[in-house]
Amino acid sequence: MALDKFEKRSAEVLQTIVPIETLSDHALIEAAKNSDEAAFAEIVRRYRSPITNYLYRFLNDYEEAVDLAQETFVRVYFALERYHTDYAFSTYIYRIATNLAISEIRKRKRRKLISLTGFFQYDNEEEQDFHPTDEKPLPDVNLVENEQSKTIARAIAALPEKYRAPIVLREIEEKTYEEIAQILELGLGTTKSRISRARSLLKEKLKNQF
Repeated sequence: MALDKFEKRSAEVLQTIVPIETLSDHALIEAAKNSDEAAFAEIVRRYRSPITNYLYRFLNDYEEAVDLAQETFVRVYFALERYHTDYAFSTYIYRIATNLAISEIRKRKRRKLISLTGFFQYDNEEEQDFHPTDEKPLPDVNLVENEQSKTIARAIAALPEKYRAPIVLREIEEKTYEEIAQILELGLGTTKSRISRARSLLKEKLKNQF
């Protein structure tokens, strides 16, 4: 499902009494449940950049972040009926994005293992050429700002999986401890502990960088 579909709103839909931009997330979701594409388009508009930015910081791969952000909205769209307003929509969408990012990290680990295994398997004892992947950052976007931010992004990406989401949500997305605990489905004490540990690890990784 292309996100652009939800951004091409008809003139009739825009003729609403209450400007759609002023509606709460919950109101937009309820409207989207009733097939209001303009409402879902507004959800995409509100969260596309924050979710993409979050995933980029998590994965240190802008192209993958864009793909997973789109997948996040696809999953939200097809699960509209299962969403309940007991907690904030932002908690719900960040939880989906986090789960997708964690799945991607685990896939990477499996691909790396397979790649390394294949690298050391030779045919007829002939040495194979090794071609490293192109890790040049993609141009553009406000996400890829300067060398300092890239260094920090690489340091975050090098953290153990369980520490990445908490530190990004806290230090970059500026979520509260309570919100982070809900997103990651962790106890508040565990959440604070992981953020503290992540800060210590980052300081260690970055101490000679700046």
